[in-house]
Amino acid sequence: MPVHVAFLRAVNVGQRQVKMADLRVVLEDAGFDDVETYIQTGNVRVRTPLRSTAEVGAELARVIGDWKGFAVPCVVRTPAALRATVAAVDAVEPLLRPAGRRYVALADGTVAKDAAAVLDAWEEPGERVRVLGADVLAELGNGFQGTKLTNTRVEKITGLTTTWRDLKVVRALAERWGA
Repeated sequence: MPVHVAFLRAVNVGQRQVKMADLRVVLEDAGFDDVETYIQTGNVRVRTPLRSTAEVGAELARVIGDWKGFAVPCVVRTPAALRATVAAVDAVEPLLRPAGRRYVALADGTVAKDAAAVLDAWEEPGERVRVLGADVLAELGNGFQGTKLTNTRVEKITGLTTTWRDLKVVRALAERWGA
C-alpha cells in the first residue's frame, strides 16, 4: 500500500485543537494504516490503498472534519515528492544577505506561471520568495510572525490551498518518512 505524508492546515491554533494521539486513533479507525504523527503542527504519515495525493487529502479532510466539526484542509505529498522538495530548496542559494530562516508553503497543486511570477518578484524588506513547482520557499530575515507574505496572501495569489512549515520540520520529515 502506498505511503503518503499529509500536512494539516491550521490545526492547534486558537480553538482548532487536534491532539495527535487522538488523531492517530481516528485515522486508524477510518481505515488508514501505519499512522504516525510528528510534533503538534499536524504532520501525518499514513498508508492507504488510495493512490493519488488529491484522493488521500480529500479523505483525510473528510475524516478529520467529521470528527472535529471544522474543516481541516490537508496538503499531501508522496515520500519521493517530500525528498524532492528538500533537494529543490537546498539547490536555491540564499535569497537574503545575510541569509534568513527558511520556510516552505506546501500547496495542493502546482503554482501557475503567473502566480509564480508574482511570488518570485516579492520584495518586502527581509522577505524573498522562490516558487518550486508546488512549493513556495520563503526566506525571512525578520521571522515568520511579522511577515507580510501570509498564508492567506499566498493562497490568494496562487488560488491553491497552502500550509507553511519551517524548513527544519520539512527536512526532518523527509529524513524520517521519505524512504
